[in-house]
Amino acid sequence: MARTNLVYVCDACHGESAKWQGQCPQCAQWNTLVARSVAPAARGARGGGRGAALVETVAAAPLAEQLAAAEAPGVTSRWSLGSGELDRVLGGGLVPGSVTLLGGEPGIGKSTLLLQVASHLGASHPVLYVSGEESASQIALRARRLELRLDGIQAACETDLDAIIALAASQRPGLLVIDSIQTMSVAAADSSAGSVSQLRECTAALVRLAKSTGTAVWIVGHVTKEGAIAGPRMLEHLVDTVLYFERDDASRFRMVRATKNRFGAANELGFFLMTATGIREVRNPAAIFLARAPEPVVGSVVLVTRDGTRPLLVEVQGLVDRMRFGQPRRVTQGLDAGRLAMLLAVLNRHAGLSLQEHDVFANVVGGLQVDEPAWDLPVAVALVSSLQDIKLPAQLAMFGEVGLTGEVRPVSFGEERIREAAKLGFTTLIVPRDNLPRVPVPGIEVKPVSRIEDALRLALGRQAL
Repeated sequence: MARTNLVYVCDACHGESAKWQGQCPQCAQWNTLVARSVAPAARGARGGGRGAALVETVAAAPLAEQLAAAEAPGVTSRWSLGSGELDRVLGGGLVPGSVTLLGGEPGIGKSTLLLQVASHLGASHPVLYVSGEESASQIALRARRLELRLDGIQAACETDLDAIIALAASQRPGLLVIDSIQTMSVAAADSSAGSVSQLRECTAALVRLAKSTGTAVWIVGHVTKEGAIAGPRMLEHLVDTVLYFERDDASRFRMVRATKNRFGAANELGFFLMTATGIREVRNPAAIFLARAPEPVVGSVVLVTRDGTRPLLVEVQGLVDRMRFGQPRRVTQGLDAGRLAMLLAVLNRHAGLSLQEHDVFANVVGGLQVDEPAWDLPVAVALVSSLQDIKLPAQLAMFGEVGLTGEVRPVSFGEERIREAAKLGFTTLIVPRDNLPRVPVPGIEVKPVSRIEDALRLALGRQAL
């Protein structure tokens, strides 16, 4: 009988070490090494020894034939989930045989969303809903409260993943829902449910099931207090798609973001609303972020940003107040505080506006996090508007990156942003000169600028500088 060896695997970088250490020697993370049993390889398995004859022959499939079979008439490459927002986040729908990992904080609506997905798919494909946290009767009661159809849905309350895989292999469902992966365990891993080894082995077994049978698998994952899915990062590497459920604590709106997607664009974002009868999609996200006063106001302007593959209009606000005591404060919500400090230095150097004796606050309305530099120009204009108490027109929007030399630099997909602003009724748009469209967009006046001081004069008038 072969002797089993122990190696220590890092949860962060998956590097191996012969002995346990407090710090991983590869990535320098602390307390991430976990013991793992490894059986030594047979001597004949390497090279052309007798053990090589025991190795199973692997067959290769021509990719051209696979593509032709996937695109054959009558073959559906994606399934609609009954929600345009969720379909768009996934890249156009759910791919059969894919594995999707959904994470989010407790109570945000993960189980509700998946039960709605199961109800929609159950009308055309068999669905197996497995819960390690609820009984089948509790799932049925929740479906009744949400007014969902239960045709085609089989429910099981089980935490033994080996039994679940055997059940799925016999029933061959189109969709298998695991709620949640932290409650599952397999006999191959000698540890309790939720441990690192159990999470790894359970996820790997579900991936093998999906790829061998064509069953789409949707896994619910708990998150840590930092907001990341609990367990090793290997889980996110194993699956095809990773979705995060996000929300603002003071809002009923929910956002689903794709941080990884092998079948679509990453960082795609979908907007939803939590109601008494479940989660509903928000087809016009501008309703969330553009609840503005109709008259001109001080320190508020509309930014045309881009999230995923679509342009999005959000309101950004700036507030400049005389410093009361101590050091001046620089507070941001939804924006990078370091980039705000850089923007203030540019205003000081190239626009002659010193804010060293003022507290500065910048905010994105609606709880959205804007990670692209297109917010530089509108935030700068909003701050100067607040400093000099100059009202900004309600139908004014803008976008643009501001460089350290005071130039306004272009951003990607400028024409798409301009058309989105025109579609939502904005009449004036200030953009970088290199983003000026070759063909005028009907219904909107586009004003190009190349310097930050030019943008301030256009938006606020000559008295701005």
